[in-house]
Amino acid sequence: MRITRLKLRGLMAMALLLAACGLAIGYGYAAEVPKSRDQINLSFAPLVKLTAPAVVNVYAKRISRQQGFVPFGADPFFRRFFGDEGLFGRPRERVQNSLGSGVIVESSGFVVTNHHVIKGGTDIRVVLSDRREFKAEVLVADKRTDLAVLKVDTKGKSLPFLQLGDSDALEVGDLVLAIGNPFGVGQTVTSGIISALARTRVGVSNYQFFIQTDAAINPGNSGGALVDTSGRLIGINTAIYSRSGGSIGIGFAIPANMVRSVIFSARGDGKVVRPWSGVETQDVTADIAESLGFKRPVGALVVNAHPLSPLSKAGIKRGDVLVAVNGKEIANAREFTYRFATLRIGDEARIGIRRRGKGFSAGVELIKPPEVPPRRQTRIRGRNPFAGLSVANLSPAVAEELALAPDARGVVVMDVGRGPARRVGFRKGDILMEINDQAIDSVATLRSLLRLDDDWWEFSISRGGKIRRIRLGG
Repeated sequence: MRITRLKLRGLMAMALLLAACGLAIGYGYAAEVPKSRDQINLSFAPLVKLTAPAVVNVYAKRISRQQGFVPFGADPFFRRFFGDEGLFGRPRERVQNSLGSGVIVESSGFVVTNHHVIKGGTDIRVVLSDRREFKAEVLVADKRTDLAVLKVDTKGKSLPFLQLGDSDALEVGDLVLAIGNPFGVGQTVTSGIISALARTRVGVSNYQFFIQTDAAINPGNSGGALVDTSGRLIGINTAIYSRSGGSIGIGFAIPANMVRSVIFSARGDGKVVRPWSGVETQDVTADIAESLGFKRPVGALVVNAHPLSPLSKAGIKRGDVLVAVNGKEIANAREFTYRFATLRIGDEARIGIRRRGKGFSAGVELIKPPEVPPRRQTRIRGRNPFAGLSVANLSPAVAEELALAPDARGVVVMDVGRGPARRVGFRKGDILMEINDQAIDSVATLRSLLRLDDDWWEFSISRGGKIRRIRLGG
């Protein structure tokens, strides 16, 4: 019997429908309507009630000094009447207030916020969501991670707090809530997803490894909580990408695993000491990957290593590619720096390595930066352009404090102070290399050179990787 054209079209449509249903079921795309009132009324409200009480407002008061007004500039005639203090007397103090957010991470009153929220603060206060107010003491202020840990006196009372989650377990697409105090309007909750992980070009800290989210983050949210659907703290909101100052759906948070390492320091003497790798690394580019026989550019290429480096002692050499830390793959040099910094001194790390096409691993002892040679910090005095400087011998410990290269050698400026050196333009972190053609390898050498009574001074300093030569007198 002949099949009519209409019947044939009907059979084809049915076949397509069955195929589509099969695909939907096979790939989990089948839509399902709500079957109960509970499903219709799904809400984040229970999660907010659990987490929001642990998110606080942080108020920091700063006092700045303003010079008194001198009429007609510095005219000597008018100074006879008004003196050097100006028409309005002595320099006036101006009070500046900053507002941010924070997260209680221990019931005894430990609060984590951003370093830039409390920087320079002389009076810091923490206000809870129930309007209780506490004066806060700064235990840790770590500019390099943009984190700070505060302590409030609860007088024995327990405060609501958030447990830290494992930020390494996050995946792109996970649901998150951001809680803070944007624009000072009061506690606000926004929702979104993890947009990306391991963002490295944010530029708000030395450890470039951020969680990116599209949950709305605005000014005032800094220091607030990024929480997962289990109510765990997975990040501290710290920055937004915006041209207008408001949220455009690109926010960044410091991962909880970095937060955990800073909190650990707060329980000690408040000094943040991270494991020291003693190596300088760079990203593996496509060209480098091809020359090494890699299928794709991945890992951190070791370009320099300090003789005392624990990686050197473990057999890792210049030219090796670091591809994993404790089983976690390393995508680039910044990720190696971040993952190594979140480990704990005294433990052992397992580093994955590629060398000449072969892969192996090595156990690396996690140590603090050694202070070899001893710093011998000294204040320079006398009639010379260096007077006022506080200088020290460079060691891995000093280099780590000042964020200098691990193999830096010589004498470094720790503080400029008052005196001729300030007028010359020295800065903290400048490395003194030579004076009048004499190399400077230690504080003792520098002091001996300054005893010479020369009419001229020619010296070299290293600043930001660039050499500057300066000549005075003569």
